[in-house]
Amino acid sequence: MKKLTKSAIIRFAIGQLGWSTLSALVANWIISFYQSDETMINEGQTIFVSQCRVILGIFTVLGGIYALGRIFAAFSAPLIGNMSDRCKSRRGRRLPFMKWSAIPFALVTVLIYCAPIDHESSLNAVWVLVTILMFYLFMTLYCTPYNAFVAEMSHSQEELTNISTAISFTFILGSAIGYAAPFIWGALTPSLGRVGAIRLTFAVLSAFALICLLIPPLTLREKDYVAETKTDESNAFTSLGKTFRNHAFRVFVGSDILYWIAITMFQSGLTFFVTALMKLPGTYNTILYLVMTLLSVCCYYPVNRIAHKVAKKKLVIIAFFGMSLVFLITGLSGLFGIPGLISGILVVIVAAFPMAILGILPQTIVADIAKSDALVTKENHDGMFFAARTFSMKMGQSVAALLFTSLGTIGAATGLGYRIAAFSATGLCILGAVVLTGYNEKKVMTILVEEVK
Repeated sequence: MKKLTKSAIIRFAIGQLGWSTLSALVANWIISFYQSDETMINEGQTIFVSQCRVILGIFTVLGGIYALGRIFAAFSAPLIGNMSDRCKSRRGRRLPFMKWSAIPFALVTVLIYCAPIDHESSLNAVWVLVTILMFYLFMTLYCTPYNAFVAEMSHSQEELTNISTAISFTFILGSAIGYAAPFIWGALTPSLGRVGAIRLTFAVLSAFALICLLIPPLTLREKDYVAETKTDESNAFTSLGKTFRNHAFRVFVGSDILYWIAITMFQSGLTFFVTALMKLPGTYNTILYLVMTLLSVCCYYPVNRIAHKVAKKKLVIIAFFGMSLVFLITGLSGLFGIPGLISGILVVIVAAFPMAILGILPQTIVADIAKSDALVTKENHDGMFFAARTFSMKMGQSVAALLFTSLGTIGAATGLGYRIAAFSATGLCILGAVVLTGYNEKKVMTILVEEVK
């Protein structure tokens, strides 16, 4: 096998820049595009789908669609993970999936925002539903093999941490590019209108993302870095069951799903937290996020160094408590006479270090568990471990989508629903930290160390 060079790590990490950009375009803006508040409507946003809580009188149309998309992704992930684990292509088990899913993944991201009827219509709701399902299908086809490749191409804890640091950097950069989209469409709005400007902006950014998506499968040879191993020939549900029989993985997933409910509620509501709770102009949403991203990136090097000396579990628990403080500050924004800008600055400062930890280390924990499980069972099904994590993560995000879009309709004039969402995220993140205390990291690492010896 070839030595894993910095060049190979960079080329691989660029793939994450692509999919994180596409993910940001959907995760950050679909709610404000299809379930707009009064400010956005006044800026020229068209109402495409019903804004009312029409599903059981509890959930909005968009909330139901968004949640269904996440659920679809959750259930498709194990199937795709199993397909990838069992793939016998001469190009490997991971890169072929990434290559052929890249173009439709980028294309459907743009189509989500191209509802065919220029006013509120049930046909638009159907369009959004279909394109959201396609988006999550192609995203899963790319990301599940991509994440499995992380575990396979690394052959030491140092390499694993370096890869995770690199892809975390490109992930957060892609997220920042997605958040910066308003600067582009703002310049185009006078000539194209708000909706037209958003569509053109997303088309340009999706084309950029497509180039990034194709770099790993077109420039790397999987077999240069992955040794021949015994593949898991079980069907998808049998293989999924094997991953969840791993106690360490069950504990990790339990904490992870709570965190993803919390962080998804926060990310979905960031625009509204800034405008409704902090009483700041909408442009501050992008400014605060970009500054937070920059500060977080500055923390990557110290996190990388600390991770070689301090247990990953301990660092992630610290990060959970740090993010819970971020959510608490957000929920208290606008109260007790504290200016909204002060709250925003506190959120940015407090979030930076926990974001760096959570961007790097959870991925390495899954890889550690997958590698140790392969050593014990003598079967390699890394793809299914990452697919199983995706399954749990998407289920958590589905719950968050339903909760946030419903809570957001409570006390819209006062922002009460947004405040409840932020406080709920606080509690969930603390609970996630408590659950993670049950993860036996020492046992997992002992298995890996004994194999090296």
